[in-house]
Amino acid sequence: MNDLPSNPPAPYDGLAAAAAAPPASLIERWYVLIMMCLVYALSIADRYVVSTVLEPIRLELHLSNFGVALLTGVAFGLFYVVLGFPLSWLIDRKNRRNIIAVCLVLWSLMTALCGLAQTSLQFFLARVGVTVGEAGGTPGANSLLSDYFPATRRAMALTVFALGAPLGAALGYNVAATVADHYGWRSVFFVLGLPGVLAGIAVWLTVREPRRGCLDAGDDGEAPSLAETLRFLWRQRSAVHIIMGTAVCALWGWGLMYWTSSFLQRTYHMSVGEAADFTQNMHLWGGGLATLATGFMMARSSMTDARRIVWLLGSGIAIATVASGVVFYTRDLALARLMLWIFVPAIYFYIGPGFGLINNLAQCRMRAMFCAIVLFLANLGNLVIAPPLIGALNDWFVRQHMSQADALRLAMLCLVPTGLWASAHLFLAARDIMRDQQRAQGLLPQGLRPGLTRVRKSEPGAYS
Repeated sequence: MNDLPSNPPAPYDGLAAAAAAPPASLIERWYVLIMMCLVYALSIADRYVVSTVLEPIRLELHLSNFGVALLTGVAFGLFYVVLGFPLSWLIDRKNRRNIIAVCLVLWSLMTALCGLAQTSLQFFLARVGVTVGEAGGTPGANSLLSDYFPATRRAMALTVFALGAPLGAALGYNVAATVADHYGWRSVFFVLGLPGVLAGIAVWLTVREPRRGCLDAGDDGEAPSLAETLRFLWRQRSAVHIIMGTAVCALWGWGLMYWTSSFLQRTYHMSVGEAADFTQNMHLWGGGLATLATGFMMARSSMTDARRIVWLLGSGIAIATVASGVVFYTRDLALARLMLWIFVPAIYFYIGPGFGLINNLAQCRMRAMFCAIVLFLANLGNLVIAPPLIGALNDWFVRQHMSQADALRLAMLCLVPTGLWASAHLFLAARDIMRDQQRAQGLLPQGLRPGLTRVRKSEPGAYS
């Protein structure tokens, strides 16, 4: 699959070769899509495995609810959001295939090292190492896939890519729980970390770097500065709403999911493995089928109108928000299970279309940075804000003489309404998304939109 031109110049210039390489075949496109889906699955598994074994880690390292959230969530999230921008800056300028491969190997090795940690500080440092690698994985994959699939098929392709989320969650929640029950929580990190090294080598050897912007109308010129990218983003009002909508959705959905295993263990007296068994089909089958169904819808000709996509996403998240409130309010396990079948798939189905829309609203050398901004806000919400917020509220409610189970229940209910905030942003994006998408792809004629004037072709965007 490493379809590089014959007799390359010496020394080999990966970017020059990419420019001269023939267009990708259908088989190659789908092979790269599957490989990037695998990269994403490993990223999700290594990122969220800690929420599966949160209780054993908290007990062994003698931490409070707030303390274990700081150690496992904030330690990852803070460094992720900081490192995402410089790595995305490189991705918009250098060989994306190589960056993805190196990042995958690095974060996989550091995941394995988490299992060797004997103190809180050692575990913190290992999680920082995981962050250093993962910060380059998803932005690189998004940028790469956008040059393998045209704009009309990007939402579909990135929805298939998003299948990595339920697959990764199945690894991080279900496989991890089985290993933890039989061999202890430390073994989980070895089982999930080491296979990623082999996957990184496979990406390096078998994936070809395409020419940037080869499927768009705009030229592949010099990458704009961060300030220029941010100015362009701010003029794309629909992009601002989609970024905010998906970021708040991550705060709501993944923030609640971070504590769901602990909630089931405390409220219904389940073991780590029993809590994972309770939700495993919701992640693997519910999340997977929801993602596939969304991908099928994205491939339909009616969905070339991006407004219908954001309407669909906003409606789905609003319904799932109500379901999530029932999950953490009821004491009826059967009703909680039914509502979880609505809530859990919903935290997956928006990912692919969201990435697809963002890539269509960015110019070719802005895509990794747009993706980094999405991930910055999303991980700020679901790792830096939500876990310690719920943990701190949990500890405060316990001091008010509530049980650990009831305190966690009330803390999680405080986060539920943010899902409606996410829906509002997605609905607002529909107002401008069609024209913003045309401008990003260089298709918007001068004078079509008030205040939009042509600038020199050498400047990023060709319009301002």
